Amino acid sequence: MKFVNVGFNNMINAERVIAVISSDSAPAKRLIQDAKDTGRAIDCTSGRKTRSVVIMDSDHIVLSAIQNETISGRLNGASDEETEGDGGDE
Repeated sequence: MKFVNVGFNNMINAERVIAVISSDSAPAKRLIQDAKDTGRAIDCTSGRKTRSVVIMDSDHIVLSAIQNETISGRLNGASDEETEGDGGDE
């Protein structure tokens, strides 16, 4: 399993991420409100402004205070970091 930091030492499973979107659009705001109403929202912002929304395959929505470009970069780099980290343990 690979975990990705979504801010404030909160981690998500990289293998279960479907999409990372910006929270600025009207459809994203409706998605966030619907998830909050149904108890599917996981708020990882620590009181800061929500800048990105991570959609998980379990139908949960993770709210993050980190830009979506940063999170997607961490998701894409997760396999590279894991590969580099494995070689140094021996």
